[in-house]
Amino acid sequence: MSSELSSLLVRDIGEQGLLERLQRFCPQDIVGDDAAVLPFPNSGQSLVVTTDVLVDGVHFSDRTTSPEDVGWRAAAANLSDLAAMGASPLGITVGLNVTGDTSVSWVEGVYQGLSDCLQQYNTQIVGGDVVRSPIVSLAITAFGQVSPSRIIRRNAANVGDAIIVTGVHGASRAGLELLLNPDFGKHLQNDERSHLIQAHQRPKPRLDVLPTLGKILDSPLPITLAGMDSSDGLADAVLQICRASGVGAELERTQILFPLVLHQFVTPDQAMNWALYGGEDFELVLCLPPEPAKTLVEQLGEGSAVIGTITTGKEVWLRDRADTFADERLTLNRGFQHF
Repeated sequence: MSSELSSLLVRDIGEQGLLERLQRFCPQDIVGDDAAVLPFPNSGQSLVVTTDVLVDGVHFSDRTTSPEDVGWRAAAANLSDLAAMGASPLGITVGLNVTGDTSVSWVEGVYQGLSDCLQQYNTQIVGGDVVRSPIVSLAITAFGQVSPSRIIRRNAANVGDAIIVTGVHGASRAGLELLLNPDFGKHLQNDERSHLIQAHQRPKPRLDVLPTLGKILDSPLPITLAGMDSSDGLADAVLQICRASGVGAELERTQILFPLVLHQFVTPDQAMNWALYGGEDFELVLCLPPEPAKTLVEQLGEGSAVIGTITTGKEVWLRDRADTFADERLTLNRGFQHF
């Protein structure tokens, strides 16, 4: 190893650079999506496996999240990854890292939150591990199953596909801001404030979309489908899909929906920034031909929308047909990155 490589630090290459290096150690046909898909012998199904780590001070804190909310969010993040692959959940395992000074009631609260979320989707905790650690964290591995014909991958977007979202964006980021700054949005009604805070503390993975999507995919004509979830932000999801598929995209600003209440306490620019880069909304971003996309939006109802089109090239642009805002090229480095 050269001295230059041996002195290279993780922060020098960033999260995306680190992931690119680590993926060299994995089979190329398995990594790169929200979860890994493995053969499930003699079942007609594929096994879907995903892992997510949540760290105190990075993903949660006592200022914004009760123990029960920590557990709920941990379960929801992993179930959302399964939904992003088109998979229904089978169970999760929990790797719990705690200090000796961690309150037992805090740990039990976390597991209660995990169970409360999982029960909504008929899923259980099926094992795990507990270790001593200087930092409190959770490592969740979730297992699911999917028919091979209904797997959702990032690399299947085609030029001309419509880009749809299953719900509004920016609510979770707004809720976090209200938790961090209690005087922020002080003119909001209690139910409006509560709705945004709940969006952050108790997100709902969109497993409910899969039956509707499955019926559309059962069409006599084959339908291509690409997608992922928007847990790292709407812009991140579109950019990741485009990068994996070798395409570009154009998004229409007026079609990107965020909670109307945001107009009461932030500027349109701030609301759009939260929608694109705020993250943790756990909606699905899907790319499929225009006609089935239109049908899916009609069946999903309020909050879902066609927000753009897959194009040639490699860049993703935010356009404004009202000509109020200048065109904007979206990039990964504006969203949250660990390094």
